[in-house]
Amino acid sequence: MPLNNPLLDFSNHPLFDVVQPAHIAPALDQLLPAADAALEQVTAADFPAEWKAIASVLDVTTEKLSRAWGAVSHLHSVADTPELRAAYTQALPRVTEFYTRLGADERLYAKYKAIDVASLNNEQKHAHTLAMRNFVLSGAELVGVAKERFAAIQERQAEVSQKFSENVLDATDQWSAIVTAEDLAGVPDDVLQTTRAAAEKDGAAGHKLNLKMPCYLPIMQFAHSSALREKLYRAYATRASDQSEAVQAGKTEQDNTPWVKEILALRQEESQLLGYANYAEVSLAAKMAQSPAKVMAFLRDLAKRARPYAEKDVAEMRAFAAEHLNLQDPQPWDWPYIGEKLKEARYAFSEQEVKPYFTAPKVLAGLFKIVETLFEVSIRRDEAPVWHPAVEFYRIERLGQLVGQFYLDPGARAGKRGGAWMDDVRARWLRPDTGALQTPVAHLVCNFSEAVGGKSPLLTHDDVITLFHEFGHGLHHMLTQVNERDVSGISGVEWDAVELPSQFMENFCWEWSVLRHMTAHVDTGEPLPRALFDKMLAAKNFQSGLQTLRQIEFSLVDMMLHSDGDKAQDFMQVLRDVRAEVAVLQSPAWGRTLHTFSHIFAGGYAAGYYSYKWAEVLSADAYAAFEETAGADGEPSIDTGRRYRETILEVGGSRPAMESFKAFRGREPKLDALLRHQGMSAAH
Repeated sequence: MPLNNPLLDFSNHPLFDVVQPAHIAPALDQLLPAADAALEQVTAADFPAEWKAIASVLDVTTEKLSRAWGAVSHLHSVADTPELRAAYTQALPRVTEFYTRLGADERLYAKYKAIDVASLNNEQKHAHTLAMRNFVLSGAELVGVAKERFAAIQERQAEVSQKFSENVLDATDQWSAIVTAEDLAGVPDDVLQTTRAAAEKDGAAGHKLNLKMPCYLPIMQFAHSSALREKLYRAYATRASDQSEAVQAGKTEQDNTPWVKEILALRQEESQLLGYANYAEVSLAAKMAQSPAKVMAFLRDLAKRARPYAEKDVAEMRAFAAEHLNLQDPQPWDWPYIGEKLKEARYAFSEQEVKPYFTAPKVLAGLFKIVETLFEVSIRRDEAPVWHPAVEFYRIERLGQLVGQFYLDPGARAGKRGGAWMDDVRARWLRPDTGALQTPVAHLVCNFSEAVGGKSPLLTHDDVITLFHEFGHGLHHMLTQVNERDVSGISGVEWDAVELPSQFMENFCWEWSVLRHMTAHVDTGEPLPRALFDKMLAAKNFQSGLQTLRQIEFSLVDMMLHSDGDKAQDFMQVLRDVRAEVAVLQSPAWGRTLHTFSHIFAGGYAAGYYSYKWAEVLSADAYAAFEETAGADGEPSIDTGRRYRETILEVGGSRPAMESFKAFRGREPKLDALLRHQGMSAAH
């Protein structure tokens, strides 16, 4: 192994282009003992109980570990190979063990307790408060057997969550089907071109389908063949479960059932060790919501308001399907198709009609324009090593000063997990070791369709919303003006408030003043016609009742699974109970959505999925401030943008989210704006 291990180079950005699986273990062989030594040093009896002294030794050392491991985890998510997965899996227990031990170290806890809080500035005081809470939640007050068991649970949870994740990725990646052009009648051209190219690459005639969103969704919405939709729906809805083709053919290790049960059991045991009744209580200890009961009451209240709209949505689809599509008894795989056809009939508008106007470069330029205008920054291309040729790197500046940088990885490809996310590469931090200001760097990852036939990649309007959403997270991380690492950017922000800036940005995707700058037809270069935009806007809240109930269904299942330890072992029954309570469209008995619910079983949203709905309340209310101050032409107010930036984005996690919200709005959040934005007025 050469001495110059790229994972040990912290001089600037991660050397993504040269990191190899063989670098991982040797890097940890250096970083973990160094972190251990730093922990021993600061917990020694004669080491001063001072914030900066501890940070200069411990935080500086553990930050290197977290940056190196962050680079490895990122590559595991976006450029997975069998070799990388093996090295990652081997290393994961070592890293988990260290962080579990660090979080529960009673000597470090005692040292933090001994810090004179009066000597700290406001940012440090809040970081100290959060640190004290996190010590307790990490088991620092446990002793003996209980402490050992707590550590073992953390390690096992990391292992099992990873297995869950890998099963989802493998089940999605491994499924494919070759079909004929006749089977795909009704499916848009760009999808036909992509699937034909995929078949050709395999030396096959016809079209190769997969279960990734850019292929799966348009087939469910547009394919005339109900049999084809059923085939894909069944494959998608049973991934990584006992009902999947792969598992029934003998690949039983790909069934996530045992992992779901074990994850839930481990969480219940962990909460009892910490003195909580259930994991939902543990999860909410660090959130805005006060109790599982309050969250469930919020969700049920919203369900009650949305239900009449959802019932109307379904009645309209049933009538339309019977009258126009000769579908007297629609099945679960028919609803997306019926919905799309009804939308086209009612609004003379189809997602596919809009798609040619959203070329990726033009959308990106439009996004940058609104961000630059509203938040008084400039965004430019920059240079850094990347993990794939399609990845771009940018810098954000204000008045010629670097504010932050980000990687943008837009396309779907093999070895990259599905979905979209923002992750931090490093945080803003006034470094205690050098006194230099470290600027923040973020990852923005999406899974859009690849370019076809030498043209620009095309985005659906949903893709555009996703891009704005992730960029909102990125802005929260990158525009922070907080110098204390643990509360800068998104660090220290309550989990149920962390989606506020991301969902806030989505609103701009529905503003003509913004959208007109970001469209150009892929063939003619013409901008999106106003008449087509008006149809999009009219269709915006199409089936918002149904969509709201679906999110509430997921949120309630999540909260109930984590509120009742015993019920969790029959998790499918919990799902059936919740569906009986809130769903207006029933799913097939063989459907297994929980088996791929990575958000709660492998993604940090356990007993926290409701936060999407709660943050929608916050973001809709925050956006209403822009509606109230918009110019005559609909252009957003720069003054409101500045106030939003200063009271919410720049303060990051340095104070409670409710304080930041009140500083911006002058009051607590209300539900009204959300219901109005989604076409479900508060009258119901």
